[in-house]
Amino acid sequence: MMTRTERLVLRPMTEDDLPPLRAILSDPVAMAAYEGAFDHDESAAWLARNLRRYDEDGFGLWAVDLPGTGMIGQCGITRQFVGDEPVLEVGYLFQRAHWHRGYAVEAASAARDWGFRELGAPTIWAKVRDTNIASMNVAIRLGMTVRRRFVVHYRGVDMPHLGFAVDR
Repeated sequence: MMTRTERLVLRPMTEDDLPPLRAILSDPVAMAAYEGAFDHDESAAWLARNLRRYDEDGFGLWAVDLPGTGMIGQCGITRQFVGDEPVLEVGYLFQRAHWHRGYAVEAASAARDWGFRELGAPTIWAKVRDTNIASMNVAIRLGMTVRRRFVVHYRGVDMPHLGFAVDR
């Protein structure tokens, strides 16, 4: 276990997490900010990339477990780029059935605090597609403000993003 909140357990993902992770990544509504659902191979590659992060960086996105239910999302700190600047970013993505219950804010707050405490990060960022109002609201609830606008080219599409950030 990496950390625990009042309602959630954040732990490293394993290969066994592919089915619940795929339930998130294959949902076209949950994945709208990524230009649509992922197929099985894309989901497997997403998990493999995250498992490599554990080996290379010592951290990455964690499985978010709701006790009694199992994995309902993923959240954690990853190395990303905001424009051309390398940053530590808090990312969060949950099964749609668990939206609007405060889980994303709860998990992302714990991940943000872990990044400040364990990594000594002076600033934590959130990259949010400019059409993703729900993720913007999570970032705002984390105390973040918009510091930068930039474009991410992903899946053949130029996607305008906002760089939200909060200082330790």
